[in-house]
Amino acid sequence: MAGRNGRTVRDLRRGNRTAVLQRLYFDGPMSRYELGPATGLSSGSISNVVAELVADGLVEEAGSVDSDGGRPRTLLRVAPGSGHMIGVDVGETRVRVELFDLTLTELARTERPLERQIYDADRPSQRQEYDVDVIVGHIRDGIAEVLREADIAPERLLGVGIGVPGIVDRTKELGAVVHGQTIGWDAVPLESLLRSTCELPETVPFFADNGARTLGQAEMWFGAGRGARNAVVVLFGSGVGACLVTEEVENGRSVEWGHLTVRVRGRRCRCGALGCLEAYAGAEALLDRWREEGGRPPEGTDEETALTAMLAAAYPPEDAPDDEPDPVALAVLEETAEYLGAGLSDLINLFQPERILIGGWAGLQLGTRFLPAVRRYAASYALRYPAERVSIDLGRLGPDAVTVGAAILPLADFFARGGRRAEPVSEGRSPAWRTALEERAPH
Repeated sequence: MAGRNGRTVRDLRRGNRTAVLQRLYFDGPMSRYELGPATGLSSGSISNVVAELVADGLVEEAGSVDSDGGRPRTLLRVAPGSGHMIGVDVGETRVRVELFDLTLTELARTERPLERQIYDADRPSQRQEYDVDVIVGHIRDGIAEVLREADIAPERLLGVGIGVPGIVDRTKELGAVVHGQTIGWDAVPLESLLRSTCELPETVPFFADNGARTLGQAEMWFGAGRGARNAVVVLFGSGVGACLVTEEVENGRSVEWGHLTVRVRGRRCRCGALGCLEAYAGAEALLDRWREEGGRPPEGTDEETALTAMLAAAYPPEDAPDDEPDPVALAVLEETAEYLGAGLSDLINLFQPERILIGGWAGLQLGTRFLPAVRRYAASYALRYPAERVSIDLGRLGPDAVTVGAAILPLADFFARGGRRAEPVSEGRSPAWRTALEERAPH
């Protein structure tokens, strides 16, 4: 039966379960007495909901605390082993797969490096393609490996979350479809491909989203963004992206910040356009510019190793006082800081955030040495009023933030369902995605 606002009794029960689970998850352990004011529910509702959640194995006792003159109060917490999630980071240098329990404690992980396949030989720095089948195979094998390593049955998974470079479109027929222009992906039906390839039960859903958004969600839930009402989380890796979180967009929205034009008729970006921020500030472009100016990045290494070498050349270690800084590396890094600062000033002027957080492997590697210059340039290019009210800092969750954020995708869905597992996802979708797979099989 539906009430005047359209909500049924089932909706109310689900909302009550969600409220209790979330409070215990973020603020627990808590007693039943504390849960009432924290959730706004009556003591009777709290008793009923807690009894259900304990019976479902989602909540367990976690000791007790003394009360004022009465019996000790039993503390409750979310049971860590009551569910598991997998987070996948489809980065531009590797695919990382991690298995977590319900409290996002890592149980197992695996990484598989990626080799880029250049498909435009005349313009090797413009567009580089990742073979879709290779990526899907890495994800499939990684999922099987972490489940085997932790001895977790696939049926216990709440879902698999995947962070990918590019724009993710959600369709009724095919699920998540990825438009990754910089990696050569044009409308790739990633969810359907994984559903047909991974040996997981139909009750295990897949969730795909932009990697910058999963990074942002992780920092907002558990990292440096917690408590902020308006923030921008920047992903600075091979490319550049950002996630915007506001009161209106609580769970964040990815923005293609890296493809903001910062120089008319400038360097060609991997997306094909001229003058994008990513063409100057992404780690790949940074290393290209060092090489073009006469620098010598180490050959036969990945981008992370090459960027480490560039930093060491620009800023020799203190225990090597005779080493002179590489002036070319210094100049390129300083110019990159200015481009990043100018790009951040656009975010400041447009969205007036409380905080800007810089994450991603390149952002964390450049770290605090890079940050003062970025702050200085951002302030000089932005309007004074919003610039004086924003803090610019590094994220706190480290290089695994994208996989943590990806695992949050099924966790957030689980909470929204009141701690109940998803229904089978293939019903009504099977014919369409099977047709799509058959059509792309020759390719």
